[in-house]
Amino acid sequence: MTKLKQLLTLTCVTALLFSACKKADNTTPTTKTDTLLVTISPAKNATGIIRNASVTATFNLAMDPTSINATTFLLKNGMVNITGTVSYSGLVATFVPAVLLEANTVYTITVTTGAKTTTGIVLSANAITSFTTSGGAVGQPSVFLGSAINYVILAKTAINNNPISAITGDLGLSPAATSYITGLSLTNATGYATSSQVTGKVYAADMAPPTAISLTTSVDNMITAYNDAAGRPTPDFVELATGNIGGRTLSPGLYNWSNTVTIPATVTISGGPNDIWVFQIAGNLNQAAATNIILTGGAQAKNIFWQVAGEVTLGATAHFEGIILCQTGITLGTGASLNGRALSQTAVILDGNTVVQPQ
Repeated sequence: MTKLKQLLTLTCVTALLFSACKKADNTTPTTKTDTLLVTISPAKNATGIIRNASVTATFNLAMDPTSINATTFLLKNGMVNITGTVSYSGLVATFVPAVLLEANTVYTITVTTGAKTTTGIVLSANAITSFTTSGGAVGQPSVFLGSAINYVILAKTAINNNPISAITGDLGLSPAATSYITGLSLTNATGYATSSQVTGKVYAADMAPPTAISLTTSVDNMITAYNDAAGRPTPDFVELATGNIGGRTLSPGLYNWSNTVTIPATVTISGGPNDIWVFQIAGNLNQAAATNIILTGGAQAKNIFWQVAGEVTLGATAHFEGIILCQTGITLGTGASLNGRALSQTAVILDGNTVVQPQ
């Protein structure tokens, strides 16, 4: 019996020791705080991503900021690296492309094992994912101008010119009267007027019927077109270059800015003859003197619509392309030229300008 007791006691002690060891083993992998994880946005295989989107990588551990750079956080189109700016703050790395991304294109995001935590922990392997950009102008219809398309300049309150301009196309003013058209040396006819500065006719609300009715319809159509352009949802480009688009090449699509847009240097509008551009601008549109908007690839001024809630100002000798749909006033500086239409819900001010309606 004594030996049996000793054997049972030894067995119990052994079991207790095994249980204690097992319990200790279960607590060894305390947490996975020593494992570096990363979540990338846009998400894997995401589609319809706007073409000026930023890319982010969110880590679960504090990173060494010096290890988050253009060699460890990459955006590629095939084998081509996209240039951009990389920053890191609050566990989040952000890549901001320096160029507009191509439409309907797959881009690859890579966070490499060169990115490390403040304690030197790295990813077990490169984190790689991809996304597809939106389709740009695909499905973007033209802005219907209605009978406002009959005018190269259409305004509600005034059309003022000084000294000599060259205008190709008809002018319309309503509900203001003929006296609010100045500087064009008008010659009155029945229902319209002519001017040596205008290759076309000049109309105002107080002229013989049916001019007033036709102008009312055209002004209403102008406002409808403005509202159409302003109300279009889901822009392809949002706050592009924070509104400073000088030096940019603009592909077809719907653009949106919540404030003023400036053109301090030449802008290129590039696309095919049937492509559409709609620019939604909640502030003013200011083009610097002696700068140009140029068209390439067959792009046409008649397919470019600038919807501007504030004022439009074209600097001296600047050249502008497209249809201006302005809720307030349009002012062309000395010698500025416009290939398009100036459609204003207040006044159009001219100063020795060349204005030609688009083909």
